[in-house]
Amino acid sequence: MASTADKTEKDLKYFQRLKDKFQKRPTLDRMFASTSQRNDDGLRAPYNTSLLNAKSGKSHTIGEKLILPPVEEVSKTVLHKPASDIIKRIPLSNNTV
Repeated sequence: MASTADKTEKDLKYFQRLKDKFQKRPTLDRMFASTSQRNDDGLRAPYNTSLLNAKSGKSHTIGEKLILPPVEEVSKTVLHKPASDIIKRIPLSNNTV
């Protein structure tokens, strides 16, 4: 790690640019922010999941029983996001897809 000694001669603009760069960096929260593209993905996810379910020959409830619980766990464990935020975007029941 760089020491602070090499920063003592830097002017204020250097630190302002550094702060701006830090604040604009990609984060998971920004990647999962609600945008029109992400809303389209919210429609695409249940469609693709239902398509996989249909190809397997299983009933639509298999998605609700086998897919949503792991998605919920990944959401809580890896993304540190409330599972309800993600789960509510993925309707898999037979009358919503």
